[in-house]
Amino acid sequence: MRLLLHSETGKFTFTKEFVGNDQIPPYAILSHTWGPDNEEVTFDDIVNGTGEVKPGYEKIRFCREQARQDGLLYFWIDTCCINKRNDAELSRSINSMFHWYRNATRCYVYLSDVSSLAANGNHKYDLRPWESDFRKSRWFTRGWTLQELLAPASVEFFSREHERLGDKSCLETEICQITNIPHTALQGHPLSQFSVEERLQWIQHRQTKLKEDKVYSLLGIFDVYIPPIYGEGPASAHTRLLDEFHKIQKCIQDLRFTDPRDDKKRIEDTKGGLIKGLYDWILENSDFQQWHNDQQSRLLWIKGDPGKGKTMLLCGVINELERSKAKSVLLSYFFCQATDSRIRSATAVLRGLVYLLVSQQPSLVSHIRTKYNQAGKSLFEDANAWVALSDIFTNILQDPSLESTYLIVDALDECITDLPKLLDFIVRASSIFPRTKWIVSSRNWPNIERILDTVTQKQRLCLELNEKSVSAAVATFIQFKANWLAARNNYRTETRDAIQQNLTLNANGTFLWVALVCQELSNLSGWKALQKLTTFPPGLDALYQQMLDQIMDSEDAELYISILAVALAVYRPITLDELVAFVDMPYGVAGEYEALSEIIGHCGSFLTLRERTISFVHQSAKDFLLKKASKDILPFRVEDVHSSIFSRSLQAMSRILKCDVYSLATPGISIDQVKPPVPDPLATIQYSCLYWLDHLLKCDTGGALYKSLEDGGSVHKFLCHTFLYWLEALSLMRNLSNGIVIIRKLEAYIQANGSSDLYTFIHDAKRFALYSRSVIEQAPLQSYCSALVFAPEKSIVRTTFEKHIPSWIQKMPRVDLYWNAMLQVLEGHSSSVNSVAFSPDGKQVVSGSLDMTVRLWDAVTGAPLQTLKGHSDFVTSVAFSPDGKQVVSGSSDQTVRLWDAATGAPLQTLKGHSNSVNSVAFSPDGKQVVSGSNDETPSLQTASRWYLGLGIRRCGSGIPRQERHYRRSRATQTSSPL
Repeated sequence: MRLLLHSETGKFTFTKEFVGNDQIPPYAILSHTWGPDNEEVTFDDIVNGTGEVKPGYEKIRFCREQARQDGLLYFWIDTCCINKRNDAELSRSINSMFHWYRNATRCYVYLSDVSSLAANGNHKYDLRPWESDFRKSRWFTRGWTLQELLAPASVEFFSREHERLGDKSCLETEICQITNIPHTALQGHPLSQFSVEERLQWIQHRQTKLKEDKVYSLLGIFDVYIPPIYGEGPASAHTRLLDEFHKIQKCIQDLRFTDPRDDKKRIEDTKGGLIKGLYDWILENSDFQQWHNDQQSRLLWIKGDPGKGKTMLLCGVINELERSKAKSVLLSYFFCQATDSRIRSATAVLRGLVYLLVSQQPSLVSHIRTKYNQAGKSLFEDANAWVALSDIFTNILQDPSLESTYLIVDALDECITDLPKLLDFIVRASSIFPRTKWIVSSRNWPNIERILDTVTQKQRLCLELNEKSVSAAVATFIQFKANWLAARNNYRTETRDAIQQNLTLNANGTFLWVALVCQELSNLSGWKALQKLTTFPPGLDALYQQMLDQIMDSEDAELYISILAVALAVYRPITLDELVAFVDMPYGVAGEYEALSEIIGHCGSFLTLRERTISFVHQSAKDFLLKKASKDILPFRVEDVHSSIFSRSLQAMSRILKCDVYSLATPGISIDQVKPPVPDPLATIQYSCLYWLDHLLKCDTGGALYKSLEDGGSVHKFLCHTFLYWLEALSLMRNLSNGIVIIRKLEAYIQANGSSDLYTFIHDAKRFALYSRSVIEQAPLQSYCSALVFAPEKSIVRTTFEKHIPSWIQKMPRVDLYWNAMLQVLEGHSSSVNSVAFSPDGKQVVSGSLDMTVRLWDAVTGAPLQTLKGHSDFVTSVAFSPDGKQVVSGSSDQTVRLWDAATGAPLQTLKGHSNSVNSVAFSPDGKQVVSGSNDETPSLQTASRWYLGLGIRRCGSGIPRQERHYRRSRATQTSSPL
């Protein structure tokens, strides 16, 4: 982008061209309708100082003068600020124009066909003599002016006499009537909220000089990037636009695993709604204002004890920032919750933050697409997801189009997985990206403080040091809750005031204490509420202890204690259906949602229920039960709870699992065609299918664990009876790879601890699962067809489940008697495989194929991890770097390519060979790559040695070549051959 300014000589001149991260000064931008080409001032006219006699020069003078009056030195006009003879610049400009209009300080619309003067020259009785011409203006019929109307926050309209007629806001009703564009779109609501069809209708009756421009003018409306190809026709351009848009939407859909906006609303609803008086105080707080107003202050850490209202405080801050921020500023946030397995990892935090950013500015998805096109949804979910997402997030924060950005992460202390990684990322990002401001919250944990203290430009807001403000907010909350109780239970004014007074005396500045007490009072009449109120002790731990004591004294204490014990021991929150498998419920309760919900409600407000999933009401409740009340909850040791969950899991799976559990009937039905029946027979055992072994291995090393894993024990019997049904269920759950991990883990444990018959079965089961993984994953019922039929005749799994082979398979294929040396078949390439290699740690396999792709595989499960695309001919050789972080590939396209093994991203393309590359390898220190090729003549083998850090290639066939054979060419990044 280049801007115009009025020089001291009186001539218009251009600024330098702003690219990349260049800081663009505030500027005005002009929207207008073009006249004939020979009347408009061009780029060359400005450069050469000509064109002053052209009619279009009047628009430049108008824009200059209006910008000057508004205190702006610079302005932009499309007719002359783009060098249209430069195809690359024209393409960039067309794709960037929406953002240029959006980021302008002022946008002026010059209406050359609208006069501010009345036809008879009398304004006395006609306050808007121009309105008729305004409604008929040609400006509303042109294609490019659509984005010029929608992109800027403010649009000002001027007559041909340079008189201001009004702006987009005050003329909103007239503009809606003229254009049929909704009020919300004109008011700046994200255009992604409007359907594809609706956005296409906005352009339907508009015209452009070039037919393709009717489509290209929509690029900013859909926030996509496609290069313009004039001459392709509008139909082709339209197809390309929508294809690119749908690809972006698919990528964003796969990125989404939770919507933090929904999490925020759920949290607010769970806590009774967000009350404005609860967070107003922070907006006036000096630490917050320092963070908000000082460009150098990039991190605000809000810290406080449990229950102090940190989460609701941030909900209020988010609302305030959304209300007050400029249109071009982005806001992304994430709420960690240790009681919800979806949102308690560092990877989940980055994924949620990235999702909100690209939802608001879809063009940012370009930083995801390269890796996503190779890996698909697994990019966000596999073992390397953190590496991939941190790289993606870093690139997004560096994007020149990204304006100031607010990033908010609540409850760092509830990030259970990889918290140090997340803290390090926040520290690094807040230090190096000046346009980004962070707010984080947590408890007063020393390990969090130690890492965040390394940030130099930060503010710290301690709730304990703002006791007066927090107490005032709690008082507002108490008043709200007392009124709520009074309205709900029809309390008299005296009762409501007594409750409010008692809560105020005992709350100690803790929102959670007030919320828990009010929950206990929610269904009590007035006199009972007053009686009950006096029994609640101040302080969270004391209240938790009282809640626990009440559970212990109830006649159903054993049931409630069993539920709490299970909730403490499980590896993820379980559903009501899954809970029934682990706890003896009263007769007639299982499957009854209302009854089960009532039972959860009796668990002393420790647990909460959301969409049939049980979780702890707050992390502090779980911490209390684990650290301060475990003797009451777990009287028989935690190992006994794990043992109970394990044994009940086996019982439930043995009872429910069977051949064709979904009654699919057709063996060839694809997993993509499968829809769970209602009710789902697997609903009660999904947790059991995935975690039974984890609970078994948490049992004591003697006793239950030993007996369960002995020959003929419960595990042996379960597998001999149910193994194939379990594989089918895992496939239906789309979790077969996790099942293979379970089998390998069990095999490793048994191998070290005896039980020869069970080990023999497990070893055979592993071979069977690895060999058949691909087909069972694609079609669950193939477990009983091709998987059994093509297993070796003496396979234990085959002989055990042979009766399930369909009767219509009458002639069996000839197969080996026993498993051979082949462990598994990795399927996915569409042509011959030329080269394979293991990673140094043995956990991955890389393969190169005639289908021009490189593929990465999980060596444990056989699951495909990445497909690396980029070569334009056969891939002939592949290798891992010594540290396993990179892959090198050689190809018949005469290039050597380096790839990031974690993300699949291409790193470098090494060019210089003049014939097929036959072999590649890393040096032991990983700093060099050697490649062999059929350069010059087929019979003469030559080698190239690439110095990756220095960008040098040395060639040779054992004898140094003459200097004249050396060539220099440029390669990507740092490597270039000599």
